[in-house]
Amino acid sequence: SLLNNLFWYQQFSFVEHVMPGNAGALHIIAAPVLGSLIIGVMARFGSEKIRGHGIPEAIEAILYSESRMSPKVAVLKPLSSAVSIGSGGPFGAEGPIIMTGGAIGSLFAQLFHLSAAERKTLLVAGAAAGMTAIFNAPIAAVLLALEVLLFEWKPRSFIPVVSAVLVSWCWRNALIGTGAIFPFYWMSQLQPMQLIIAVGIGALTGLIAVALSKSLYRLEEWFHHLPVHWMWWPALGSVIVGLGGIIQPRVLGAGYASIQSLLDGTLAINIIISLLLVKSIVWLVSLSSGTSGGVVAPLLIMGGAVGAVAAHLVPGYGGMLVMAGMAGILSGAMRAPLTGTLFAVEVTGHFHLLPVALGAAVASYAVSVLMMPRSIFTERL
Repeated sequence: SLLNNLFWYQQFSFVEHVMPGNAGALHIIAAPVLGSLIIGVMARFGSEKIRGHGIPEAIEAILYSESRMSPKVAVLKPLSSAVSIGSGGPFGAEGPIIMTGGAIGSLFAQLFHLSAAERKTLLVAGAAAGMTAIFNAPIAAVLLALEVLLFEWKPRSFIPVVSAVLVSWCWRNALIGTGAIFPFYWMSQLQPMQLIIAVGIGALTGLIAVALSKSLYRLEEWFHHLPVHWMWWPALGSVIVGLGGIIQPRVLGAGYASIQSLLDGTLAINIIISLLLVKSIVWLVSLSSGTSGGVVAPLLIMGGAVGAVAAHLVPGYGGMLVMAGMAGILSGAMRAPLTGTLFAVEVTGHFHLLPVALGAAVASYAVSVLMMPRSIFTERL
């Protein structure tokens, strides 16, 4: 909130305001560019590890660095992400918080000279605790640890991860509050036709997840061929973010309010389509440029928008189809169907719609496996 107010309202205030407010077109372009210039300097003269969306860097540390992470990452990653999101970057805070939590766990293990296996466990425990703190989704956080980070299901790692997640969940509920972060109204009985439609949405989001992943790494290759230092790439990518913000202001920032609006069914179909298309473009360009930010919130918006379009075409299903789109795109992009399923259920609070989320997640996962060799996190590892 502080950086949001500084970039968009020139106020030192922690009061939440919606970006871009009354900013003109030049301001909408200049704010993301300025934020990205700051991130580029932080990455070049601080730590290059702050670039990217967090989870691949955590996986890389596990696979190639014996789960060792530096103190710089724990400090600079959340700071760079706050600058990115506050200046209008189309990201969520979850990836950087996962990276920060992992860095804290790794540093703790290094402080006490623990083994590589123990460092990995504490790194993943910190990452899962960070995800819990952001989304209040402890079960999904544990499943993310198991499906994406740990590569094993053993007591030596499972018990510490669950313990860390539960502690984080208790603190989160004590300090922030209880309940689902994206609730929506749904009282109808679950019908077989709803499940069939959800599976179709899952397959469609699987195709979109594959297209997003392939496009992301194609764009990354394009940036690597630019005749300028990588420190300047985020600023170049942010020009597209600013232009996208002029077309559709909802693409700026984390977009949690947009996720809620999609679930509530309060957006017109033309706004939903523009949100889907413009968010996809600015997210791909900005992330491929090497700036700092998370992928979960943008994926939720894109998958939710697909479900929201379907809800307009098939009236009466509303937020249920949006939730199916969210579960589907997370599963397809991360190649983690259980995480995608439980995440969509936990953040909305509708556990009775678990079959819908599971059907969409498995359908998306099947499409992703058939069309893409690896997940969006491991494509470059």
